[in-house]
Amino acid sequence: MINRLKVLRAERNWSQGDLADRLEVSRQSVNAIETGRYDPSLPLAFRIAELFGLTIEEIFVSPSKEKDA
Repeated sequence: MINRLKVLRAERNWSQGDLADRLEVSRQSVNAIETGRYDPSLPLAFRIAELFGLTIEEIFVSPSKEKDA
């Protein structure tokens, strides 16, 4: 799944560890989400969206729409 997580994190000068601490997940989880190797659970996706003050759709691209992204 394509996402804007790395860009949003970089805009705030947060390391993967900083974001992981804020989300209460491991740094490895943040890395896996950023690189598209892991899709977050719905509750985690909501936490990510709330942290950045965005909707889930503003951060994550639906797999069915990845071709258009």
